[in-house]
Amino acid sequence: MNILLLYPEFPDTFWSFKHALKFVRKKASLPPLGLITVSSMLPQQWQRKLVDLNVSKLSKKDLEWADIAFVSAMGVQKSSARKVIAKCKNAGLIIVAGGPLFTSEPECFPEVDHFVLNEAEVTLAPFLEDLANGTPEKFYRSESFPDVRTSPVPQWELLNMKKYASMAVQFSRGCPYRCDFCNVTTLFGHKIRTKTSEQIVQELEAIYKRGWRESIFFVDDNFIAHKSYLKRELLPKLIEWQESKKTTTKFYTECSINIADDPELMKLMVRAGFNQVFIGIETPDSSALEACGKQHNTSRDMLENIKRIQRAGLEVQGGFIVGFDTDTPSIFQQQIEFIQNSGIVTAMVGLLQALPGTRLYERMENEGRLLSSSTGDNVDNTTNIVPKMDIDTLRKGYRDMMDYLYSPKNYYHRIKTLLLEYKPPKFKSRFRPGQLMAFFRSMVILGIVGKERLHYWKMLLWTLFRQHQSLSLAVTLSIYGHHFRKVCALHLKTEKHPATSTV
Repeated sequence: MNILLLYPEFPDTFWSFKHALKFVRKKASLPPLGLITVSSMLPQQWQRKLVDLNVSKLSKKDLEWADIAFVSAMGVQKSSARKVIAKCKNAGLIIVAGGPLFTSEPECFPEVDHFVLNEAEVTLAPFLEDLANGTPEKFYRSESFPDVRTSPVPQWELLNMKKYASMAVQFSRGCPYRCDFCNVTTLFGHKIRTKTSEQIVQELEAIYKRGWRESIFFVDDNFIAHKSYLKRELLPKLIEWQESKKTTTKFYTECSINIADDPELMKLMVRAGFNQVFIGIETPDSSALEACGKQHNTSRDMLENIKRIQRAGLEVQGGFIVGFDTDTPSIFQQQIEFIQNSGIVTAMVGLLQALPGTRLYERMENEGRLLSSSTGDNVDNTTNIVPKMDIDTLRKGYRDMMDYLYSPKNYYHRIKTLLLEYKPPKFKSRFRPGQLMAFFRSMVILGIVGKERLHYWKMLLWTLFRQHQSLSLAVTLSIYGHHFRKVCALHLKTEKHPATSTV
C-alpha cells in the first residue's frame, strides 16, 4: 500500500500567523501532529508520504503514486478539506478521513469512503483489520476514550522540519470543565488522560535527534489539569532533560487561569522551559461566565491573576468572546479596558459560535437560533447563531473593538504594559540566525515601510533602555501585530453575514 497523508490548508486567520512567518521564512506554525501519530499506527510495510498543504503543494505525481488518502483536519480547514477530497476522488483514490472536523460533521463529506472517527488509538485498528479482510465499513466510531499511554511516538521523519516555526507534543487529553461553547470535552471527555513522563521525554528526544532546537508546543487543552502529577513527575523530568542539553528548548501551552493559584507549579514550569501560556479568559463579565459554565473564571480577580502569571515568567495569551446572551453594548468597552490593562498582547477576540456537539449548539438548535454550521474561525467576524443583542450592533461593536485593540498605538501600548510586569526566564539559549533575520526585516517592514513606524521605534527604544532583557520578545510581538492587522483588514473591512437558512 502507498499511503498519502494529507493535511488541508489553513485559511488566513489569527492562528495561522501566516504574515508573521514570512519574517523567519517559515511556511506553517505547527506540523500535523495527528497525522504523523496515525502514521506510526499503520502497518510497517506500507509506504507513506505526507503532504501538508500549508507547506507544499499536492502534485499529480503524488496522487498517481498513492493507493489510499488519509485526510485529517480541524473545523477551520473545512473549505480546503473539500477541495483536497475532490482531487483525491477525481484521482480514483480510496479516501479515509478522521480528526475533529470529520468527527463533528461527517455528513458534510459524502465523497469520503471510510470515516475513522474519535481517537485513532481505538478506531484505527478495527478499520485496518477490516481493510485487510476486504470488508471495510463506512464508519468507525467509539464512545470510549483510550489510554494515551498506548499512543506511539509520532513519525517526525515524514516532516520537512525547516518549514515549521514550532514542533508539537501532547501530554494529556480531556478537560474537567463544562464550558457550554467548547467542543473539547465532546471530542476527548472530562477525564484527564496523561502520557507518562518517560513517553514525553522519548518524544522530545526524537525531535531533538532530528536537529530541532526551536520552540515546542504542548498541545493539551488544559496542561495543568493534573497538577499533582505535573509537579511530582513530568516537570522534574523535563527539568532534568533540559539540564542534559547545552541549551534550553522553549515550551508553550494552554491552561486555565487557576494556574495563578499555584506559585510552585508556575516556578516549576518556568524551570522546565515554559515561557508562554494561552488562557481562555472569554469575558470580564461574571454573569456571562456563569451562564456559559465557566465558573472557574469567576470569584477571582482575573486582572491580578494575569499579572501574577506574567511576573512568574509566563507570557499570557488570551482568548475572548463577545455575543453571549447576557452581553449588552457595554461589553465592548469592558473587553477593551480589560485587555489593555492586562497587557495581553495576543488577544484572540471572536464572536460566539456554536460548535457541533456542544451544549450551546443543542440549545441554539432547540431555540431555533442556529443559522448554519460554524466556520471554525471565531475571529472571522461571523456568528452562526441569532444573538440576543441586535446583530448589527454586535457586528459594529466587534469591528470597532478590533480596530481599537489592533491599531498600532493601542497594540504597542499593550506590549509596554506586558513588559512592565513580565519577568523573562533566564534560559540558556543559543543564538539563532533566524532571530537576526526577523529583526532586520521588522526594521524594514515595520520601521520604515509600515504605518506604525513611529510606534515601532518608540517601543524598541523604550524596551532597550527600560526592559532590554525582553527585546527579543518585543520584536516578536511587533511582528505578530503586523500579522494581526493584516487579518483584521481581511475580515473586518467588509460586512459578513451568517447564512439565513437554519440547520
